[in-house]
Amino acid sequence: MGISHYIKEIGRGARGAKPLDRAQAHDLFGQVLDGSVSDLEMGAFCLAMRIKGETPEEMAGFLDATHERLARIPVAGHPPVVLPSYNGARKLPVLTPLLALLLAREGVPVLVHGAATETARVLSSNVLAALGIQPLPAIRPIADGEVAFVPTELLSPGLKRLLDVRRVVGLRNPGHSVVKLMQPCEGEGVVVGSYTHPAYAESMAATFELMGATALLSRGLEGESAADPRRTAQVDGFVRGRRIALQSHQPGTLSDVPGLPTEIDIATTADYTRRVLAGHAPVPDAIAQQVRQILQLTHELERKQ
Repeated sequence: MGISHYIKEIGRGARGAKPLDRAQAHDLFGQVLDGSVSDLEMGAFCLAMRIKGETPEEMAGFLDATHERLARIPVAGHPPVVLPSYNGARKLPVLTPLLALLLAREGVPVLVHGAATETARVLSSNVLAALGIQPLPAIRPIADGEVAFVPTELLSPGLKRLLDVRRVVGLRNPGHSVVKLMQPCEGEGVVVGSYTHPAYAESMAATFELMGATALLSRGLEGESAADPRRTAQVDGFVRGRRIALQSHQPGTLSDVPGLPTEIDIATTADYTRRVLAGHAPVPDAIAQQVRQILQLTHELERKQ
């Protein structure tokens, strides 16, 4: 079939491009994930969408195609918590592993998924490996109280290929949005979505509503799932698409977070994570509050089953 007719619609620039409906977006993205398009079409799609931007309807279609093709992770116990981790640390330590382990300590299964899209950042997978949690070599169930890291290529080789386009053209594409919104587990769970730029907040919220998702959405630490420990951000929850205000934004940025190291390397971040879990350093207030908010959403799912 090809996707050239879609590129003609989305590739007319920021003002002239026409949005796709959900069914069209589903068809287009399915062909991209299946590898049935040429490299030239793939590049044209990525650049056209980068200029135009994704609508919530288009994102819903992209997610429909993704969910049909994902190798899903089985979960038998409590609703799982899904932590996308693709940005890594640039200025502050990556705290997604700490968030994952704090949640697991509360008895819920936690799935962290990610891929290296930046070569110069410390990734959650690096820190988790230093803590003894190696990437899963194959799809398997995860248990209550367990943290599992799953590389994107295990979930969807086609999605990993799309993410890798960034290494060639240097720009993000719809794949980078999809991985922050998708539900890779069987059944229902809580997806922890994050954004770096406020413009993405409403688009992501609208997509969660369209998908009927259960999710937590807030501005993350350098684009990671974990909350920024220096700030009190707006936090919204979604229970099967119904939006719930969990926390309002409060202005101001802390100049110092007790116990938080200034170095961001793997060894320092892993040691800090161990000290917090052992009670030798305080849990940052923003992370502790995020744990409570996520657990509130998992309890909502269990209550309504």
